[in-house]
This record gives sequence, C-alpha cells and structure tokens, in this order.
Amino acid sequence: MARKKIDISLKGITIENVAAEGKALAHVYLPGDEPSGPGRVVFVEFAVPGDVVDIKVLKKKKNYLEGRIENIIKPSAQRLEPFCEHFGVCGGCRWQPLPYELQLKAKQQQVYDQLVRIGHLDIPEISPIVGSDKTRYYRNKLEFSFSSKRWILDGEDPEALLPRQKCGLGFHVGKFFDKVLDINHCCLQPDPSNEIRQFVREYAIEHDLPFYDIRENRGLMRTLFVRTTEDGQVMLIVCFAHPSPEIKPMLEAIKVAFPSVSSLYYIINEKLNDSISDQECILYSGADAIYESMEGLRFKIGPKSFFQTNTPQAYKLYSIAREFAALDGSQVVYDLYTGTGTIAQFVSRRAAKVIGIEYVQEAIDDARVNARMNGIDNCEFFAGDMKDVLTSGFIAEHGRPDVMIVDPPRAGMHPDVVKVILEAAPGRIVYVSCNPASQARDIALLDAKYKVTAVQPVDMFPHTQHVENVCKLELR
Repeated sequence: MARKKIDISLKGITIENVAAEGKALAHVYLPGDEPSGPGRVVFVEFAVPGDVVDIKVLKKKKNYLEGRIENIIKPSAQRLEPFCEHFGVCGGCRWQPLPYELQLKAKQQQVYDQLVRIGHLDIPEISPIVGSDKTRYYRNKLEFSFSSKRWILDGEDPEALLPRQKCGLGFHVGKFFDKVLDINHCCLQPDPSNEIRQFVREYAIEHDLPFYDIRENRGLMRTLFVRTTEDGQVMLIVCFAHPSPEIKPMLEAIKVAFPSVSSLYYIINEKLNDSISDQECILYSGADAIYESMEGLRFKIGPKSFFQTNTPQAYKLYSIAREFAALDGSQVVYDLYTGTGTIAQFVSRRAAKVIGIEYVQEAIDDARVNARMNGIDNCEFFAGDMKDVLTSGFIAEHGRPDVMIVDPPRAGMHPDVVKVILEAAPGRIVYVSCNPASQARDIALLDAKYKVTAVQPVDMFPHTQHVENVCKLELR
C-alpha cells in the first residue's frame, strides 16, 4: 500500500534550540491538536535558534515531526551566511549558519545529554570543550566518488544536459547512495585538494573515461582519495573499476601536472562496494607513504592507514589522553583499537611497556614501522579482532595492565571486550570516543568497578554535529 502523503505546512514557527544529528527544533501544534503543554517537537535541518520560518512537514512520527524550511520569514540575529557554495545540498558542514561558539555549546550539551540525561551516569562537571583553531581546511583526508549520474541541481533541465554534463566527482548526497554532488570547491581540505579533483574530473571527461554507475556496476572512474600532511606532503589514490590501458596515461598526466604529489597510488576495485581495505594499493610513483610529525615523533601514513583527520586537534586529543593516563614510567599500558599506534607511541615515553591491539593488519604493520623509526622499543603491537585477541590468556602472557586506553569505532566496545577489561581491572581507563552515546553505554557496563573522574570533550569536526569525548575512569 502506498504511503500516505503528508501535506502539512506550519507558518511562522520560531526555532528554539539546536538538537541532535545537526538539526534544530521547535514546538508546534498541528491542525486538530488541543493547544496544551509545549506542543509537538519538530526537527528541522539548516535552522538556527531564533529563526522565524515556515516549515514543510516531511515525516510525522508518534512523538515528533521532521520538516524542512520552506521560507525564512525573519532570520535569527545569530544566523551567518554559509561560506560554501554547496551548502544545503551537500550533506556535510551543515552547521555553517551557526556561529562557532554556538556549535561548541551544542556539542558540550550533546556530551552532557548522552552521559547524564540519557545515560544516567554519575560524572564530575564536564570540562569546557576544546575548540579547533582551524574551522576550515582542517581535514587531512577526503574521499570523492565518481558518478555517471550526478545530482541535478534546482533549475537544471536533465533533458538539456549532455552526457558529459551529467557526470560528477564529489560527495554522495544524503540518503541517495547512487547520487553524487559534483563539487566545485570544498572548504574541508587545503590545497592542492580542489585543484587535483578538478584536474582528474576534466581529464576523465576530455578523454571519454566513463564515470562509474554503481547501480549497473559499469564505468571506469570510481573513487579518489586525497591525503595531506601539515608540512604539505600529498598522497593521491585513484581507484578504477577494472583494468584499462587508459589508466597509465591518466596517472602520468597527474604526475606531470602535480609534482607536489609525493605519493601516487592506484587501485583496481572490481567489487560491488567502494571499501579498499581488502584491495591491493599499487604505487605508481613517488614514496610509499607520507609522514606526519607530532612532538618529535614521525608517523607513517600509507594508503590504508588510519590517522585522525584533523591533525592539530589530534595532538590536543592525544595530549588529554596522556594527561588522563597519569603515567610515571612504571605502568604497563594497553592501547586498544590502536590504529597505527599513534596514541601508544605518544604515551610510551612515560610507560614501562605499551601493548597495542588493532583489527587491521596493515595498520599494525605501520605501527611497528613507526615504532622502529622513532626508536621506541617498549611498544608491542598485535593484529586481530579485539574480542578474540584480548583474552584472559593474552593478559596472563603479556602482563596485567595498570592503565588501559581505549579508542573504539563509533559502535563502541563488544560486550566480551568490556568483560575482559573488568576481569583485568586496570587501575585507570582512558576512554576516547567519537560517539558519546556508545561511550555512555560502555561506561554503564563498567560502572560496577569504575567511576568517572574527568570528562573532556574535543571538537574535531567544525561545522558538523560530531564531537569527540575523553573520559577518565578510576577503579573504585
């Protein structure tokens, strides 16, 4: 049965506050509602507290509504003009109209809500969030997708476009896995990111290299990865959907046009998904890696390496984690979800021994190379699924941890991992999280033995709703 179409417009609604997932909220009454209490909550994208707007209701749920702005009657005094030409269509940087100080306030509130209001955790006062010195061009890695069927903008006539004009290289739009917004200029990554993307797109179009169609699994040009460092090194990875004699001429053209690209790779990905974790990365020219420096340490970054995407903020984040670890040189430290061993090596000078565990073998290979390169001999690294590697037998073999640093993916820790942590009973846990909701859930599981003694949010991604948070837990 067809879904019933919603035809509700709400006039003259005042936006009250910032809400979760990058939206704002207001309270409204629908036709037929008894005007009692605060009314229904409506979540609205791209709105700023204080805006007076007309809202088109898109979804009607039992406890809330979702809508979009049809018209801004009176903009909020706090509303800023978006700085990106792609704002409102591109799914990123949706908080551009919101002053940065209000973004930080909203992220601070998000941490409080997840840990206290929803998670019901007993925690000390949350320290003021650490803001980012850079709010534009702060990312060191971006992934762009090719599409033979780009997102058609308002005012464009698809029938009037030539096939080459329907091609796009940029970001996926919202919930449309097969639609890519063609990006002209992105404010997330410093030069030469934009110039490289524009050159590759124009070269592909001029040489009739077909852009990928994800629905039909056809076309040549698939994805493009650009990685940069603070001192200007650039790694470029071009991903093709199948072997072709056209690949080498394109790579040579890129090499000539951009001598600043110090590491140029390509990948032949014939799978039905864009993940490159299981793909061979083939070095075409230059060095096999780029290197980031931090406090005298150098970290090798290969095509598959994980490294925090906002390098200056990563330094602040790691410094907080080290401070919370409170090491004096005598402790055994376990660094769970260690990635390329960045935090492990960052704290190693103040530890007796550091054990790093990570799922991705290539990341562990990089971690070992980094440790040797930095002259660090008190770090050991192990690859495998955390719940399979971190066992009571592993701890018996490698030593009981005095301190554990955990930095899991957004989903948080597997219950088996939490169980082993409780059995190991380190005196202190430093929990670094990119998702305060899963962090709150995991801390609740640890609550029988641990109390939270410090909380420090860090903003890694300005103009987005995402927030990083560090909690210090101590054995009761």
